[in-house]
Amino acid sequence: MSFPLDRTDLAAIWLTLELATLTTLLLLVVGTPIAWWLARTRSRLKGLVAAVVALPLVLPPTVIGFYLLVSMGPHGFIGQFTQSLGLGTLPFTFAGLVVGSVIYSMPFVVQPLQNAFTAIGERPLEVAATLRASPWDTFFSVVLPLAKPGFVTASILGFAHTVGEFGVVLMIGGNIPEKTRVVSVQIFDHVEAMEYAQAHWLAGGMLLFSFLILLALNTSRRLKPGWT
Repeated sequence: MSFPLDRTDLAAIWLTLELATLTTLLLLVVGTPIAWWLARTRSRLKGLVAAVVALPLVLPPTVIGFYLLVSMGPHGFIGQFTQSLGLGTLPFTFAGLVVGSVIYSMPFVVQPLQNAFTAIGERPLEVAATLRASPWDTFFSVVLPLAKPGFVTASILGFAHTVGEFGVVLMIGGNIPEKTRVVSVQIFDHVEAMEYAQAHWLAGGMLLFSFLILLALNTSRRLKPGWT
């Protein structure tokens, strides 16, 4: 019996994992200060920033993909900026997929982190201040350990959401084998070609992956101290 997945399938799987890993790492770096600001600020801009972060939850992926495609194209403001840096344009490149994925998965990382930061409360921060800890010391020594469950949840959700993308990556990356073709697009191609056996293998793998992600989330929540 021959192996059910060919080279393009394996390349799509590897590209998807690479994209999800890099996107999750970038989201943790970018999303942590945004989440901290949203959890702590009393600014009138809080509602506006929170709404912008949450937009991918309500907008169709094709809408986000379309505007990203236009803005990163040769006549868009992002495209003109990248061209001025000698980087060319981002659409139909792996870098473009990363940018689109970071924006599309942003709320799945920022919101769990914001909830974790909010749940810490004021008391631990006040105690750290009385011990003359600097803001940086307080954040790394007090906030991060207490918010660890939130970081775990944010990482899992950000990674899983990126793996499952379709509309945004198709709009921005197109369908270039071994360069921008991820698993979700590969499944679509198999179905269009009526190659249902290969589609079943990839779709089944995605189904199992999604189940394991949900199982891991539920398990981590039950193991959290104080969880009932």
